[in-house]
Amino acid sequence: MDKTLIRHFSILLLFNLGILQSQPKEKYKIHDENRPQPEVVTHSSFSRMATPPSDAIVLFDGTDLSEWVNSSGSKKTQWKLGDNYFEVRKKTGAIQTVQEFGDVQLHIEWSSPKNIEGEGQGRGNSGVFFMAKPNVSHGYEVQILDSYKNPVYPDGQASAIYGQYPPAYNASAPPGEWQTYDIIFIRPRFDESGKLIRAAYLTVLHNGVLVHYNRELLGPTTHQVRTAYSAHPNRLPIALQDHGNPVRYRNIWVRDLESH
Repeated sequence: MDKTLIRHFSILLLFNLGILQSQPKEKYKIHDENRPQPEVVTHSSFSRMATPPSDAIVLFDGTDLSEWVNSSGSKKTQWKLGDNYFEVRKKTGAIQTVQEFGDVQLHIEWSSPKNIEGEGQGRGNSGVFFMAKPNVSHGYEVQILDSYKNPVYPDGQASAIYGQYPPAYNASAPPGEWQTYDIIFIRPRFDESGKLIRAAYLTVLHNGVLVHYNRELLGPTTHQVRTAYSAHPNRLPIALQDHGNPVRYRNIWVRDLESH
């Protein structure tokens, strides 16, 4: 990692750590519209088109979708391949990585449609799921949404840990602009009997702004209900959601933190 990036991250970490760790877990109901909206901050561009580190696994380099299959894991994806990007194709289903991962550092760049259609959760909706099971029925989601001047329930806006934690800040760029997520995901641990030993954790930077630091997840992320942890394999695919909106993706790579 570049020294400037490390210094930038360290400053953000020290500045935001108290705010990020002080928010209570269960003060608000899931998707509570009375929950305070995150403060809007001017987005940064320092991490866009970041060059993958030497030990990274490149999941999309702009040329093909060979590292991805449909959510059943058995067929090629039907999503649209464009010039250095790919795009959600409505009603073709989610896609997931061919490879499986546990603890990872993920860099992913995405863009919501420039032409605004719909409102709320209907604008530029997709999501990044860690440890996704077939058809993305379970997993741990960082939400993708057009949240530029588009208020929705805070735990469902862009960069939210869906249904659990809003981001500390709304760092969203305008529709059509490329945005970045840099995410560190630490998987949950289970004992041999399937009992939870340690919860999953997420750290997320949105457009270079630290919005979650080492958040302890309450369980898998779900819509409208809380779901308890249940034992699953130590390695599972990363998935991207088809929510019906033509969200675009590019420059995706991971570092496998359990391979070192």
